[in-house]
Amino acid sequence: MAAHATMEETAGAEGAAGQVGAERMRRVLGAFCTGVVVVTAMDGDEPVGMACQSFSSLSLDPPLVCFCPGAASTTWPRVRAAGRFAVNVLAADQGGLCRAMAGRDKFAGVSWTPAPGGSPLLDGALAWIEADVERELPGGDHSIVIGRVRDLAAVRAARPLLFFRGGFGHALRR
Repeated sequence: MAAHATMEETAGAEGAAGQVGAERMRRVLGAFCTGVVVVTAMDGDEPVGMACQSFSSLSLDPPLVCFCPGAASTTWPRVRAAGRFAVNVLAADQGGLCRAMAGRDKFAGVSWTPAPGGSPLLDGALAWIEADVERELPGGDHSIVIGRVRDLAAVRAARPLLFFRGGFGHALRR
């Protein structure tokens, strides 16, 4: 049987076999391409948002989605308090918007409209999903948030923004 590890992924880089450190985990899992979304909500009259690559459909019946905010996130508590959020699926030309949502002045110059339930929908996104926070579970240095989908739409035909090996990319075809 052939060995599958390359010299970058071997245990020797960080110690004994079976030890998995954060850097090794980040490097190896960076080979898994993910879509990029921005999770938004309203905190009173103020829109809040955070870039996220750990988003997934969870169930069709009932309609559930999930995402995983970091434990150190200052935005997640504000989204949690709102009780409702929107997931904005970003297009390949929205890398700058994603970077802005990872900064401090997130909504400066960002155009958006309210979803049927009031959550901010970012102009130019490929699709949006609005959901109510249904459950939060512990997940190591992240939380696992389950949302019950209330409404959703695909609004733009374009290539998605993807995250791969620490940077942005996009699919070759639509």
